[in-house]
Amino acid sequence: MKLRLPRTLLVACLAAVPLLGVAASSDEIDARVREALANLYQTSSAAKELAGKARGLLVFPRILKGGVGIGGEYGEGALLIGGRTADYYSIRSASIGFQLGIQEKSVAILFMDDAELEKFRHSDGWKAGVDGSVAIASIGAGESIDTETTRKPIIGFVFSNKGLMYNLALEGSKITRLSK
Repeated sequence: MKLRLPRTLLVACLAAVPLLGVAASSDEIDARVREALANLYQTSSAAKELAGKARGLLVFPRILKGGVGIGGEYGEGALLIGGRTADYYSIRSASIGFQLGIQEKSVAILFMDDAELEKFRHSDGWKAGVDGSVAIASIGAGESIDTETTRKPIIGFVFSNKGLMYNLALEGSKITRLSK
């Protein structure tokens, strides 16, 4: 019985790998982005208010992460400027270490000033933590966001259909423009 659980998880992780490389159409990405934003805004009105002040909003509605010792994650999303899709992007990362299983999450990255947004848009493969420091927003009592976080030029929300997920980092994730 002890050997079946790791094998089952290994098979599940390996079965998910082909899903990571399947590119969605621009219409599919746009629909998923709208759904993810509705979910985020329903979870936190403070996130909605902050997003309304952002110069650009990069949304990855579905990032799949899986691993057995060696792991990886992949997702596709869209950059919204003025409420309209400006470009499509992918996010990916790899990791080595203790990990087992599969996880799905959504991410919204808010560019709060024009300089950071333009730096992102003109990069050839932007890395969180290298090309821009992303302050992960935590929602406090009364749905307020820490005032120090609201002053940062790039703010990230990591969430799922079960609500916000805390203490997750985007460091090392590479974001690349897709040709759609």
